[in-house]
Amino acid sequence: MSAGVTRPQESGGRTVVVKFGGNAMVDEELKRAFARDVVELRRAGLRPVVVHGGGPQISALLDRLDLEVRFEAGLRVTTPEVMEVVRMVLAGQVQRELVGLINAHGPLAVGLTGEDAHTMTAVRRAAWVDGEPVDIGLVGDIVGVDPRVLLALMDQGRVPVVSPVARGDDGQVYNINADLAASALAVALEAERLVVLTDVEGLYANWPHDPVLIDRLTAGELEKLMPELASGMLPKMEGCLRAVRSGVRAAHVLDGRVPHAVLRGVLGDGGSGTTVVPDPEEGGA
Repeated sequence: MSAGVTRPQESGGRTVVVKFGGNAMVDEELKRAFARDVVELRRAGLRPVVVHGGGPQISALLDRLDLEVRFEAGLRVTTPEVMEVVRMVLAGQVQRELVGLINAHGPLAVGLTGEDAHTMTAVRRAAWVDGEPVDIGLVGDIVGVDPRVLLALMDQGRVPVVSPVARGDDGQVYNINADLAASALAVALEAERLVVLTDVEGLYANWPHDPVLIDRLTAGELEKLMPELASGMLPKMEGCLRAVRSGVRAAHVLDGRVPHAVLRGVLGDGGSGTTVVPDPEEGGA
């Protein structure tokens, strides 16, 4: 069990945590298709939880406000001014739109942030580039999860839609990478699967010179590849690695540019993409 995680007494059903991001967030038809997928998962008897990003929308507003857009080690550098924009966009724009799209199919989705009921607790995250520490500001790493509010919502048949911001014990609010937030929630909810949407087919070997899609690998195999990964893929694969090392049976990285990728990935044959499973001695998927 991860430190700081309050485990549910009963998780009930099969929980699937889905990280919604990438092109699927800015293409209107893909957004509607994603919302339908979530509803179909619920109707199929699963218990979906959605964690959303908001990178394109945050960057667009920062540009309009003439605030710097900068990334280090795959994470957004978050000054106090940027943090204000992050909270506003995630909880006030992206979350509300996604809740509305899901609820067009019935009164299912409920929006909340990691701050609500101390669902997620964070500390300031350190970052390193080329072996040197870099200041990425108010970026947090999750050190505690209390899933009781999410479990209560799911027990009522609702679909939680979670914005990845969290408060620390120091009272500071932190920007949490959505991939890592989804991973932490999947572990705390004892989810069967973690699904991460991205803008490529999955994880590639030999990127970018002679890329070959990796359809399946173990946690140990992924760990060996981590130092070679492009910065944009690092948080996604770190989240997958943390999840399967902490009890989640499988983590899937799927191409969010493909309509209904989530439905096919969870209820179908798994679709394309990359699946990460525990090492054999830890139990397979």
